[in-house]
Amino acid sequence: MPMTTSPPSAMPPIDTRYARIVAIALPVLLANLAMPLQSVIDTAIVGNMNDTAKLAGMGLAIQLLSLLLVSFNFLQYASSGLSAQALGQSVNHVDNSTHTTKSSTPSPLLSILQRALLLAFAIGSILLLAKPWLIDFGLQALSANPESGQAAKTYLDVRFWGVIAELMNFAFIGWFAGQGKTRYMLYQQGFIAMLNIILTLFFVYGMQMGLVGVALGTTIAFWLGVILALWLSRQHLQISWQALFTADKQHFSKEKMLRLFSLNKDIFIRTLILTLSFAWITRLSAQSGDVILAANAILLQVLSISAFALDGVAVSAETLSGQAAGRRDWPRFRIIVKRTGIVSYGLAITLSAIWWLAMPTYLQFMTNIESVFTLAYEYHLYAVLLPLVGVGAYWLDGIFFGLTAGNVIRNAALILAAIFFPLSWVLYQQWDMTGIWLSVWCLLLLRLIILGGFLYRAHQTASYEKLQPSV
Repeated sequence: MPMTTSPPSAMPPIDTRYARIVAIALPVLLANLAMPLQSVIDTAIVGNMNDTAKLAGMGLAIQLLSLLLVSFNFLQYASSGLSAQALGQSVNHVDNSTHTTKSSTPSPLLSILQRALLLAFAIGSILLLAKPWLIDFGLQALSANPESGQAAKTYLDVRFWGVIAELMNFAFIGWFAGQGKTRYMLYQQGFIAMLNIILTLFFVYGMQMGLVGVALGTTIAFWLGVILALWLSRQHLQISWQALFTADKQHFSKEKMLRLFSLNKDIFIRTLILTLSFAWITRLSAQSGDVILAANAILLQVLSISAFALDGVAVSAETLSGQAAGRRDWPRFRIIVKRTGIVSYGLAITLSAIWWLAMPTYLQFMTNIESVFTLAYEYHLYAVLLPLVGVGAYWLDGIFFGLTAGNVIRNAALILAAIFFPLSWVLYQQWDMTGIWLSVWCLLLLRLIILGGFLYRAHQTASYEKLQPSV
């Protein structure tokens, strides 16, 4: 089969202009910034309670939730890649969306969303039932001290009631992003963030509920966000509420479910390794004491904010590369790789410059604990450079998720684990706090190097088809 397959003439060419990349990325960037903003506000509220143990406990709680929930964010990536390819293969789409009428059979796009939401509900229900065991075991694994561990448990006891909604949120984000409908992501995430801030401030300062109020505000906001996302999905597809919840058996065939499971399995392994890597970093911080744990909890918010911002361009890369892969339009795919890379690194330079200017103000906002502030400021340059260090990893993630190249994603993560864990232990033993931050940098750079190697080999051998399995 020749590599340079042309897209069918009935289909309009994929728009790869820089303006199109930015048009997809900007709403995602704004929507994504709303997501870490919730953790930043929660952390800042706790950081100004003048209690190091509570702030350290907040860091433990956020990391444990990330370990549990982000491990299942294949719900986002799988639905995004599959919906992008479904859109790329459609010859009847209008204005980059596939519509159904109130009397028509549900579209493949609707079925992709339904499968993801069903899986999210099932996984979330299991996590909720296992809540007591997961919290106790997780905090022990993260080496929580008694006081900070109790604070984390108080927070998590409430937040766990929102895990089903948070997992469904992953599915909606991916489904909207894969179709380039990023403004819906902005509506949904912006709504959740603003509602979370309002409710959290009310419960903490109005009702004097402390850590419980912080968790309750977030939990309620995510559930109301699910309701809004369902309404947006119905508006997007132009279908009735009944059709939204009506499953089409042909899209739940054994082959399609096995394909989805296979992709999810590979992405799950990859994401589990990444979250275990950050949990390992949190464990090293906890072993060094509550002050170091609290300082790193604040500084690692910089990574979270930057990653979500950079993910805006990664979604552009995923959406456009997924459409190109769906058509086997490999010349266009190479253009997409190059141009999304240029935009990604341009954004990373901008973000690092912003962090360099804003860091003193940011640290003062995040905590009034002098010892925590002093240590965080001493290491703030490591955080300032995180966008530049990590941008390549996020950009190539987007490319490979667009390809739905689950085997490559999995194998890259396994190689990463084999190198990172022993390397980070050596760095920590040698340089303590500095070693922890060098480990964060190594985690990001290794992802770039490994994924870059896979992509370079495919480019040299002209074998992109081997990366992108059939749907």
